[in-house]
Amino acid sequence: MSEVKIAAETRTEFGKGAARRIRRDSKVPGVLYGHGSDPLHLTLPGHELLLALRTPNVLIALDIDGKTNELAIPKAVQRDPLKGFLEHVDLQLVKRGEQVNVEIPVHTEGELAAGGNLLEHVLNALPVEAEATHIPESVTVSVEGLEAGASILAKDITLPSGVKLAVDGDAVVIQVLAAQAEEAPEGEAEGEEVAEA
Repeated sequence: MSEVKIAAETRTEFGKGAARRIRRDSKVPGVLYGHGSDPLHLTLPGHELLLALRTPNVLIALDIDGKTNELAIPKAVQRDPLKGFLEHVDLQLVKRGEQVNVEIPVHTEGELAAGGNLLEHVLNALPVEAEATHIPESVTVSVEGLEAGASILAKDITLPSGVKLAVDGDAVVIQVLAAQAEEAPEGEAEGEEVAEA
């Protein structure tokens, strides 16, 4: 996984007014926490951060006020529900070699068996433990030829070297459901007969 370098500034103003002023300047308020240190309130460049967050679990190399360099991963991202722009970001401080718990997206490939079956993602993201600088972007699972009733468990997914499951191995990640045919509303007809009697 590559690192994305972002210049950040510490901020001393808090509250809604301060956050609005930061956003007006095309920047995003954020908090950096972890390793028992006090939370550090930051202002981050909006466009650069938006581009970085396109990669799940991106490793961000923060240059804070040109003085300190820290590594962080995004833990919580708040977006405007209508416009989609970034409102706030929580970053977790990490160190090289440190194991972290993250969720990685699960992608599927292949075609299900014929019959109009449906694929259900029970878990859209798989909880794993990985070294902070080697977090996989995603895992891909083959669903080729799976029939209704089949399921893929967490322990069935091949993970990259050095990555461990952080969820029960028997947890269902993906399952195949039978397509349901539309049935005639029998309950209504029966209800009418009962009413007549």
